[in-house]
Amino acid sequence: MKVTMRGRARGWVAAVAALGLLTAGCSSDDGGDEDDGGDAAAPESSASPSESDEGEGPGGSPTPTAAPADGSAEVVETVAEGLESPWGIVELPDGDLLVGSRDGGTVHVVAADSGEVGVAGEVPELPDEPGEGGLLGLAAHPDFASNNRLYAYLTAADDNRITAFTYDASAPEGERLTPGDHLLTGIPRGEATHNGGRLAFGPDGMLYASTGDAGDPATAQDPGSLAGKILRIDPDTGQVPEDNVDPGSYVHSSGHRNVQGLAWDSRGTLWSAEFGQDTWDELNRIEPGGNYGWPEVEGEGGEDQGFIDPVEQWPPAEASPSGLEYGAGSLWMASLRGERLWRIPLDGSEPVAEPQAFFEGEYGRLRSLLATGDDELLLVTNETDTRGTPEGPDDRILRLRVS
Repeated sequence: MKVTMRGRARGWVAAVAALGLLTAGCSSDDGGDEDDGGDAAAPESSASPSESDEGEGPGGSPTPTAAPADGSAEVVETVAEGLESPWGIVELPDGDLLVGSRDGGTVHVVAADSGEVGVAGEVPELPDEPGEGGLLGLAAHPDFASNNRLYAYLTAADDNRITAFTYDASAPEGERLTPGDHLLTGIPRGEATHNGGRLAFGPDGMLYASTGDAGDPATAQDPGSLAGKILRIDPDTGQVPEDNVDPGSYVHSSGHRNVQGLAWDSRGTLWSAEFGQDTWDELNRIEPGGNYGWPEVEGEGGEDQGFIDPVEQWPPAEASPSGLEYGAGSLWMASLRGERLWRIPLDGSEPVAEPQAFFEGEYGRLRSLLATGDDELLLVTNETDTRGTPEGPDDRILRLRVS
C-alpha cells in the first residue's frame, strides 16, 4: 500500500447540532453504544493548570484567544488507505505512524518519507472472537525517542489489559515490536461491547486509559472496579501515582458508560467523549474524582444527585463518538454512527458556540483523531470493522487542515 494524494475535499458541511430527543437501539457501537462503543481533586499539577496563570497554558505558553463560532475543516491529503479495522494511531518522533488493527491485532507502520504501509508486528493474546474488543488504543511514551516504549490497550481471553512494548525501527518488517511487561491487567471486558480502550498521555506525563462498563452498568459506580472509569497510571512502573485523587486507586473519574475519546485543551483540562445508550452521547469535562452519573443518569439532569453533567450532548444517531482531539482552539470529535466530525469551539475550557459538523456521510464512520500541528489533524475512518460499508480505498487516514 502506498500513500495516495487527493485534492481538497468537497466544501465542508456545517450543521448545528440538533439536541432533540431521539430513540435509537444502541446495544452496539453502531447504536450509541458502539463497540466501540456504541468508544476529589488531585493536585493541579496532575492534570489541570490553574486558570489564574496570567493567561498561560501548559508549560507557560500563552493561552489562545477564544475560537470563532464558525470554523473550517478540509481534507488536504490521503495519507494511507487499505487499512483493516484501524483503531489506535500514534506518530513517532521521525514522523512515521503506527496504526493498530482492532480485529487482526496487527500494528502497521506508515513511513513518513515514502508513505509505504508495512507491518511493525503483531500483538499477542487476542482471543479468537474479541467482540468489539481486540487491539484498541495505542500510545507512545513521552520519552519515546530515548526509551522506544509503546503501550497498547488490548482484549485478552479474560480481561482487558495495558501492555508495554519496545519498538525497534531498525528491525526487519514484522519484527519491530517486542512485548514487555503488562502495565495493568484485570480491567473487566465485555462479552461483546463496552471495553473503552483509549490511551493518552496527559501534560503531567501520566498515562490515562478509558474503560467501559463491560456490559454491567453497576460497575461504573463501584469504586472497587476498574470498569466504567478513566484511569491514571504511572507509565514507568504501572503503579498508582502517589498524587492520584484516591490514594491506592487508579480511578481518576467514574460513572462512565463507554469512553473512547480523551483530549486536553490549552489549559490542560481533560475532556472525554462517551457513548450513551438510547438517548444521549456525551462530551464531558473531567474533574479528578468526578462522578458522571452512569447508569443513574444518561445525559444532563444529574447535578441534583451529585453527578457532573455533560458539557454537550447528542442523540446517538448524530454522534456515537470515539476519537477526540484538541486543535485550533477547538475540540474535534470523530463520530461512528453519526459519520461526521464535530467541532466544539472553546474559550479556555468553556464552549463559546454550538457544535459544528463536517463531512457528514462523506467518509463513512470516523474512528480516531491525532493532532499533528496547531491546525492539522489526522482522521482515521472505520468502515471495515463489520459495522460499515467499505468502498474502494477504505479504510483511510486523512490529513485535515482545521481552523
